Amino acid sequence: MATMVVVQPKQPSFSVLQSSVSDFNGVKLAPSVQYKRKVWQPRGALKISASAAKKILVMGGTRFIGIFLSRLLVKEGHQVTLFTRGKAPISQQLPGESDADYAEFSSKILHLKGDRQDFDFVKSSLAAEGFDVVYDINGREAVEVEPILDALPNLEQYIYCSSAGVYLKTDYPPHFEVDAVDPKSRHKGKLETESLLDARGVNWTSLRPVYIYGPLNYNPVEEWFFHRLKAGRPIPIPTPGLQITQLGHVKDLAKAFVLVLGNEKASREVFNISGEKYVTFDGLAKACAKAGGFPEPEIIHYKPKDYDFGKKKAFPFRDQHFFASVEKAKSVLGWKPEFDLVEGLTDSYNLDFGRGTFRKAADFSTDDIILGKSLVSV
Repeated sequence: MATMVVVQPKQPSFSVLQSSVSDFNGVKLAPSVQYKRKVWQPRGALKISASAAKKILVMGGTRFIGIFLSRLLVKEGHQVTLFTRGKAPISQQLPGESDADYAEFSSKILHLKGDRQDFDFVKSSLAAEGFDVVYDINGREAVEVEPILDALPNLEQYIYCSSAGVYLKTDYPPHFEVDAVDPKSRHKGKLETESLLDARGVNWTSLRPVYIYGPLNYNPVEEWFFHRLKAGRPIPIPTPGLQITQLGHVKDLAKAFVLVLGNEKASREVFNISGEKYVTFDGLAKACAKAGGFPEPEIIHYKPKDYDFGKKKAFPFRDQHFFASVEKAKSVLGWKPEFDLVEGLTDSYNLDFGRGTFRKAADFSTDDIILGKSLVSV
């Protein structure tokens, strides 16, 4: 039977504008910029206009996006319950978070322990509690969403975390929300979920992030670069290094999630969410170096097809242009990312990797293959 626990503290029409490529596309940084770091102050203050208090269920909530989203929602005055398997603590003080803010959050956050794959349990427990709004942060398949909708027939809004990875490859980037999607994408479950929500007549909103970064990121995005920069190693990047991609800060994504709550303009709509600027692979390496106060890195370009990496992934990004327009979110929602790329990477470094914390230990085995320090067979 589900238990509700209070965790106590331990102490449309829119204009299309062109986004520009980041300045970090091969221009050498001045030595004073490379080595001297400014006194850093935390960014991403919780400044969101309040909406009517809701009883909100967050599917997930103890990893990355959910951590920052749940804090915003609690600060807004909503009653927030996290549905998790209970394998991770529901409340942990974040780096840079004041004792007072942490105490307030952890005294108010609620927990519903269970496995979302146990559909009977999901139906019974959610029906017993009743919720106004669901934020689905960790849903991957439509079959996982059906029992939630069955349990909450009077749900006011279902807000879903999808992915820009659902779009079909195009010769005409960036991706827009109206672009064709790829039914064979590895994110096809998210597409099917969006279709299910629409077919069920639910008031739904879906956000499609590109690459997400920021403190506590469990995907090796910026961390991959920071490991190599700290070790003073060259950074191997697929040739030519001019592939254009896009990163969005997790705190900006969390604010977008709050802005769609109860927003009539967001009803049955999809929004791309990411940073305003695009960046090349080479530029990203240089931006990470600047954020961490490292010298400009040595970049080694390689052709992935010339190497056999086995099952290991040699680079954390897809080897292609991949970026999306965020103009719809800016125009319709009034959303605007607070962080530019270097500011966001600095925030991530100072609140995470720069403190000696990271999710995955450094693994330079594929780098060594590329650099000729191990046998290569192909």
